[in-house]
Amino acid sequence: MARDSEFVPLNDAELRAVIGPNSRHVALIEDAFKVLVEAPGGGVSVNGGTRDRSDARQVIEDLAKRAAMGAEVTEADVRAALGQARGGKGTPGMAAAGVSLPGGKRGAIVPKTKAQAAYLDMLGRCELSFGVGPAGTGKTFLAAAYGASLLRRGQVDRLVITRPAVEAGEKLGFLPGDLNEKVDPYLAPIWEALNDILGAEDVQRRRDKGEIEAAPIAFMRGRTLSHAFVIVDEAQNTSRLQMKMVLTRLGEGARMVVTGDPSQIDLLNPRDSGLAHALRILDGVKGVGILKFEASDVVRHAMVERIVRAYDADAAKGRPAPDLEDSE
Repeated sequence: MARDSEFVPLNDAELRAVIGPNSRHVALIEDAFKVLVEAPGGGVSVNGGTRDRSDARQVIEDLAKRAAMGAEVTEADVRAALGQARGGKGTPGMAAAGVSLPGGKRGAIVPKTKAQAAYLDMLGRCELSFGVGPAGTGKTFLAAAYGASLLRRGQVDRLVITRPAVEAGEKLGFLPGDLNEKVDPYLAPIWEALNDILGAEDVQRRRDKGEIEAAPIAFMRGRTLSHAFVIVDEAQNTSRLQMKMVLTRLGEGARMVVTGDPSQIDLLNPRDSGLAHALRILDGVKGVGILKFEASDVVRHAMVERIVRAYDADAAKGRPAPDLEDSE
């Protein structure tokens, strides 16, 4: 295969993002595609085979676009871009399409994968959205980021966050404190996202004013949520009745996103989960959007994707989980 060189022009900010701390980002690109990346000035030079150069250039251009949009470029972003390039899922619809949310403490929030870009697009189009898939795909973080952006722009009056009080057999009543103190540990990922986007002081101020509300799903009964953005997190642990109840809380001017991982059901009888049931009966209903993330969309540590793939492979063999065997 012919080996040649091509030059990718970059400004200083884009160049720093591509090179990374201690040239870590460049090293990852070189290892992934067997290319040599040099910075002679005004950009980078990519040396290698035709296909390898093309894939490496795709990653470099994606990282540069993220930097140009004001996003912080991390090692996780590099690994996500590498995975997209190697999987043939390229940058269209990601940073190349200019999809982003107003920034938090680390700059603009730009989707790391094509699935994340499609997810943000769906949140903007649909009144009821479902984001389902394995841990580490960004489904909860992006839902919180999108809701925070609507709240900050005054497009909704409230951000309501709810989830079932089920976690490895624990119940809220056994936890100390008032309702907020009981619920907060269950919603840690969402609070982290909101603190990153709005800032901890603004989040607390909005909570005190009732603009941000968190409660277990049981507390949603009998309510109508109007002019609100509602996040139903960990929805795989809702029963069918709970799912129907919370979905029918939508009022005028409201939107809802339901997130969950069907492979992480903590209910005593997994067949009681309302998430899979809702996905089946609502697929194709007007105003409903469904985005299913895959292991290749995991954007946490690279090890997380490998763990998810191993569990998926084991599940494909039809082996029941050990805890289910023990409970029979």
